[in-house]
Amino acid sequence: MIITKIIDTGDGNPITIETGKLAKQADGSVVVKMGETMLLATVCSKKEAAEDIDFLPLSVEYQEKYAAVGRFPGGFFKREARPSTYEILIARLVDRALRPLFPEDYHAETQVLVTLISGDKNTFPDALAGLAASAALSVSDIPFYGPISEVRVARIDGEFKINPSVTEVENADIDIIVAASMENIMMVEGEMNEVQEADLLEALKIAHSAIKIQCQAQIELAAEVEKAQVKREYNHENNDEELRTRIREEAYDKVIAIASRPTSKQERNQAFEEIVETLLESIPEEEREEKKPLVTRYYHEVEWEAVRSVVLEKRQRLDGRQLDQIRPIWSETDYLPSSHGSAIFTRGETQSLTTCTLGTKLDEQIIDGAIIEGTSNFLLHYNFPPFSTGEVKPIRGTGRREIGHGNLALRALKPVIPIGEENPYTIRIVSDILESNGSSSMATVCAGTLALMDAGVKIKKPVSGIAMGMISDENTGNYAILSDILGDEDHLGDMDFKVTGTADGITACQMDIKIKGLSYEVLAEALEQARKGRLHILGEMMKTISTPREDYKPFVPRIVKMTIPRDFIGAVIGPGGKIIQEMQRETNTVINISEDGDFGIIDIASADKPSIEAAVARIKAIVAVPEVGEIYHGTVKSILAFGAFIEILPGKDGLLHVSEIDHKRIDKVEEVLKVGDKIDVKLLEIDQKTGKLKLSRKALIPKPEKK
Repeated sequence: MIITKIIDTGDGNPITIETGKLAKQADGSVVVKMGETMLLATVCSKKEAAEDIDFLPLSVEYQEKYAAVGRFPGGFFKREARPSTYEILIARLVDRALRPLFPEDYHAETQVLVTLISGDKNTFPDALAGLAASAALSVSDIPFYGPISEVRVARIDGEFKINPSVTEVENADIDIIVAASMENIMMVEGEMNEVQEADLLEALKIAHSAIKIQCQAQIELAAEVEKAQVKREYNHENNDEELRTRIREEAYDKVIAIASRPTSKQERNQAFEEIVETLLESIPEEEREEKKPLVTRYYHEVEWEAVRSVVLEKRQRLDGRQLDQIRPIWSETDYLPSSHGSAIFTRGETQSLTTCTLGTKLDEQIIDGAIIEGTSNFLLHYNFPPFSTGEVKPIRGTGRREIGHGNLALRALKPVIPIGEENPYTIRIVSDILESNGSSSMATVCAGTLALMDAGVKIKKPVSGIAMGMISDENTGNYAILSDILGDEDHLGDMDFKVTGTADGITACQMDIKIKGLSYEVLAEALEQARKGRLHILGEMMKTISTPREDYKPFVPRIVKMTIPRDFIGAVIGPGGKIIQEMQRETNTVINISEDGDFGIIDIASADKPSIEAAVARIKAIVAVPEVGEIYHGTVKSILAFGAFIEILPGKDGLLHVSEIDHKRIDKVEEVLKVGDKIDVKLLEIDQKTGKLKLSRKALIPKPEKK
């Protein structure tokens, strides 16, 4: 049976959720439609969990079909392949919203797939992906504490709008995606143009109001689906309550003691590991291997409770800091002598070595998605090698976490990157995390700012970032907001809230909330504490470098822009690119030409100033328009009986008639000129009909006096 629900969005563009028509063998499937954009979401979950699994193996995938917008995929194979960065980022947004809403003891492998099956270029599908995934779970028999939904909220010309179009977002100063349930906000991610904390809070409230309507529609839809009325039974954990009680009695006070004294990450981890080893040794040897998973799980329950208790009751953190205290910071620029720009930023036990490389337009990234196309001249890449946490792991390419963290840092810095004529470069930032104990993405933002200034990029303002956390007790209402969180505080806490910005406002944020009932008052308090923290971090950064370098380093390629009439682009390029390739080779430059309306925009790049000047001179000569009365230093190209053809400008020849070579009579041109000679000539006339040029050498020679 096909069941449909229509959500009135209030802007004449309703959202439709339909189930029972497509993909009926999945545990749950829906089609979400808004305008011409359609998403198919499916969910399947195994009936049984694998042995020794004590977590939920959840995978969330998002894919865009090129056929959805009537396009062929690029590349040799001409078919969809590995997910693009954009697809991975959307999948992460959905994953982060869904993952906390499954029962803690549900460990069956679960897969959520969201596919764009129809789209239009002016609608963002990411704003509908969370709704589609949640609706598919809601109409299934899979246990799920939903529904949730996600919306994009943007402020355009001072007005907030839910799920704006692609063109509308171009003028927005707030652009965020918010995920929430009926009761609570769960996830926030987006970028802003130096907005105030109160503006962000207002955006969250507006987004939540729209999400509640979408959640209610899912509840009503699920109520009409027979399968969704009774969720499946499962038993994915075998517990030993006697062992659980014994571990709590033996471990709780030991964890409290470790958590109550300041320790480093390595020291603390070793102390916690020794507790686990002692607990395992207390188990009879013949039962040890069998009960090891239970011991580990029960110990982590104790650690979670004990560490949180120390923070809430003693207002003390694992490394001994106050709740709002930032770890010691040191930074350095120009560390790598051959890089265009480089910086080290170290905050506590988190360290980023970041480089900035300046390239030409030829280095721009080509974006070839089904919906998002074009180029990007600002790239930021984040790498998280295993040695940063003292671990041994295989290197298997860029992970989703690295892509997500890099995207957050890129969003943080993008508003301050100069654009247009102020920045002729393609900029690539690369952050390599050398140590990690809490918020390496925010270290990337800080190191990225320093590297940009070290490279001489005239950023509008410096940007810093901070990661906030929170630990709370739902029963007592007691809570603690933590500035500059450690890795353990992130893992054991209830909130991970990253905020970046300049001294004047927020540029990006990312928030994941793991608890119910976070009030806007507490969120406002966290934002204010974050503002003070990032301003402190910014002050420490400015002690190293406060403004961009006056000039680029000597080996950085200089770029000169030229504008020529569009009609001359072909002349500069030449047949088959012959002229421009020859010019680049002979002047040792990189030349790129693009069209902009009636003009051609030429970028000439070289680390050598004379090379640029030589290329500029040659291009000017090509596009120069001959002027009557001007004197040109030309080259003899050919000789005929009645005169010679002289090239006065690249590709522009004029006739020097035999009568205009000299005042005296010349019988044979070859007696005076030969091919290849360089001579000065004056342009006497341009034929208005044919465009032919009439030249004279005689006009430049003094007339001999009569004897």
